[in-house]
Amino acid sequence: MKETQPSRSFMWGLFLVFCLVWFYALGARTLVPTDEGRYAEMAREMLATGDWITPRLNGIKYFEKPPLQTWMNALTFAAFGLGEWQARLWTGLSGLLGVVLAGYTAGRLYGRRTGFHAGMVLGSSFLWAALSHVNTLDMGLAGMMTLSLCSLLLAQRDAADPRERRRWMWACWAGMALAVLSKGLIGIVLPGAVLVLYTLFSRDWGIWKRLHLVSGLLVFFAITTPWFVLVSMRNPEFPQFFFIHEHFQRFTSKVHHREGPWYYFFPILLLGIVPWLGLLPQSLAGALRPAGVNGNTTAEPSRFRPGIMLLTWSAFIFFFFSISGSKLPSYILPIFPALAILIALEFERASPRALIFTAAVLAVAGAAGLAYAGRIPHLASNAYEQPLYTAYAPWVMAAAAIGLIGAVVAMGHVRRQRDWALVALAVSGFASGQALILGHEPLGRYKAGIEHVPVMARNLRPDTPLFAVQIYEQSIPFYLRRTFTLVGFADEMQFGVDQEPQLWIPERSAFVARWKALRAEDKLAMAIINPDAFAQLEQEGVPMRVIARDPRRVIVTNDIRQ
Repeated sequence: MKETQPSRSFMWGLFLVFCLVWFYALGARTLVPTDEGRYAEMAREMLATGDWITPRLNGIKYFEKPPLQTWMNALTFAAFGLGEWQARLWTGLSGLLGVVLAGYTAGRLYGRRTGFHAGMVLGSSFLWAALSHVNTLDMGLAGMMTLSLCSLLLAQRDAADPRERRRWMWACWAGMALAVLSKGLIGIVLPGAVLVLYTLFSRDWGIWKRLHLVSGLLVFFAITTPWFVLVSMRNPEFPQFFFIHEHFQRFTSKVHHREGPWYYFFPILLLGIVPWLGLLPQSLAGALRPAGVNGNTTAEPSRFRPGIMLLTWSAFIFFFFSISGSKLPSYILPIFPALAILIALEFERASPRALIFTAAVLAVAGAAGLAYAGRIPHLASNAYEQPLYTAYAPWVMAAAAIGLIGAVVAMGHVRRQRDWALVALAVSGFASGQALILGHEPLGRYKAGIEHVPVMARNLRPDTPLFAVQIYEQSIPFYLRRTFTLVGFADEMQFGVDQEPQLWIPERSAFVARWKALRAEDKLAMAIINPDAFAQLEQEGVPMRVIARDPRRVIVTNDIRQ
């Protein structure tokens, strides 16, 4: 019996619906600290001040990362105004770019059908789809590194003519340059290391003659050099902090307190690749098989080994971040497009039993989610959080049910309609992941403190000084459109306040004196205070009127009149 496959019109219709949901979800949630609020506020300040060279956070120099995402967010704000979807548009586009590039590249390497599959695998992979809807630098970096990887694959394939190879290699060099402007030197160090390792493993020494090194480096430096030169001229302290502290010390030490065990990224990968976890091991093993044109193993072996390149890319980047002294779940995002292509290729040759196992893994995850959802309210650490976690439980149940149903449907189509099985897994995986993200909104609003913004705005005047006492809120400044004077807590802005110490108040006693002086002059002031610090100030008799509070923060003014 001939297998029935989805038509091209169906696939394009599915992609259109996918894009509609993708872009809708960008604006469906509050900007959650720390990353989302931080990078939105940096872009807001850049647009407000007109300084596109020196990045600032809370008015303080902030050199931890290059400015590409801040530039893109500021341009988006200039074009469309301030808001959630505007703040996430660059990461959303970066994630979608990765999906399109993975699909297009797989299609050119292995055939159009594999290309559709690769796009669906990446677009429905939990970590990729989730972090495409979070305003974080790592998705922008992953999007630009995907441009580098896919351009390299397209340039080096045997069927590429000289002109096509040159254009794609220039795109590869441009991708590395944009990756450097996204998050630093790893944008070129990681692809460079992968290329060296690929050469050793595949013995494809001739690839170095096909990289267009001279013209490619001209493209790379033309994109990266201007900002690094300008920011260093304006801020002589920048090179030492950025290149030594933020690269060498971050990788070799625990200076940022983001350490984790050597196996830190294994559970992240296993969860992040859902619903394709069942195909992951054989996909990695399958990358070692020699393949001819379009993945035909009976054809003459190709000179360029894309499978080896994809496996090397995935394995080395995973290893690199596993041995780093700084770890966050989003660091391994750049490996997901490579894994998606390998999984799509494996899907073509996998046995029905392997595909049933893949669907069964998702079914088990769905069943476990249904069993666990009832315990979610118990995660609350206080009475204030209880209804927030309770409200999240139905979303978790819905996500689990969607995954379970999709897995059952997929198992029913594996033997005769495997393409429809893939569609069922992709749609259910993407939908369940979006449900988990959207349902988190009540908790996200609490973490961001967004409920307090209206009362703060009502009590503010244009000239009211704002203080952040032993706390810094990453989202409230963006929603309030105001910066704060830090008191006794610099955290990630320590380097900036060391350069401009007049921008903060290091001692709480100095804040109390200024607070009382403003009160004596009948000038309104407002502060967000760490609850422990508030209790101490209250014991000291500091004049404060509470206008809002929750377990994370207390918001007060110095106007004690009722």
